[in-house]
Amino acid sequence: MKKLLVGLVAGALALGATAGFAADPVTLQLKWVTQAQFAGYYVAKDKGFYSDEGIDITIKPGGPDVAPEQVIAGGGADVIVDWMGGALAAREQGVALVNIAQPFKKSGLLMICPKDGPVQTEADFKGHTLGVWFFGN
Repeated sequence: MKKLLVGLVAGALALGATAGFAADPVTLQLKWVTQAQFAGYYVAKDKGFYSDEGIDITIKPGGPDVAPEQVIAGGGADVIVDWMGGALAAREQGVALVNIAQPFKKSGLLMICPKDGPVQTEADFKGHTLGVWFFGN
């Protein structure tokens, strides 16, 4: 994008244009409160990476009463950070979401069972009850 912006600016100058480009406002809604898992977004803002790309970023922290899928559906954000399960459930309910990135190498959501229990592999889940964290995770 930086090369594209530089190319656009150079082209505009070559045509004799003198008007400047305003940064595009973008609101990012986080899934949870500000903490280490979101540090990259804040560091990028602090270091000017967004502004270097022509983006005026607003980062909104989440919390226990914030559902990013509802925020974006209501127009309160342009981009959200969400678990895939929550995003898919929102799509199923009609929210027009598109997955644009997977920033984590591994999911923070893990499945665990007692070491000496009947479930030792994925194949062993059949016929057993699976509990999940509330709110679509």
